[in-house]
Amino acid sequence: MATEQSVSRAERLVLHLTVNGQTADVLAPACATLLEVLREDLGLTGTKHGCELGECGLCTVLVDGTPFFACLLLAVEMEGREIVTVEGLADGMRLAPLQEAFRELGAAQCGYCTPGMLMASTHLLATVPHPTEGQIREALSGNLCRCTGYTKIVDAVASAARRMGGEDG
Repeated sequence: MATEQSVSRAERLVLHLTVNGQTADVLAPACATLLEVLREDLGLTGTKHGCELGECGLCTVLVDGTPFFACLLLAVEMEGREIVTVEGLADGMRLAPLQEAFRELGAAQCGYCTPGMLMASTHLLATVPHPTEGQIREALSGNLCRCTGYTKIVDAVASAARRMGGEDG
């Protein structure tokens, strides 16, 4: 069993990561999770810290286009992979259509679950451009929200799908 002293002396490695299209070199403990590196070393605090068990979805990021819980990934295993966080969705100051739909439809109340919901929804819309309500709910089933009851979130994803498909939102 590791003691606090042995953990504090953990081997540190230089990690070469690609996050939101930018390369970054980070000196981090070999045991650091991707969540820790994103938030603490790269300052990307949009990815939220929740349960650390992969049960809440607050820390959802895309790795090579697939959603993963950053709390369950070792950062050292992310070298050579493309990582996208919620900060990578917007184009400068221009929100992505999904983010705009969340804003317009009031899909975020406290906002804590919103980054994870956006990342899971981004993957859904990239793989299923015209999802049914059931497909939206299934895609979001790994992301917990304590405020909204999910209806406005599902509506926002459906609205974004229509907009992205050229239909009126």
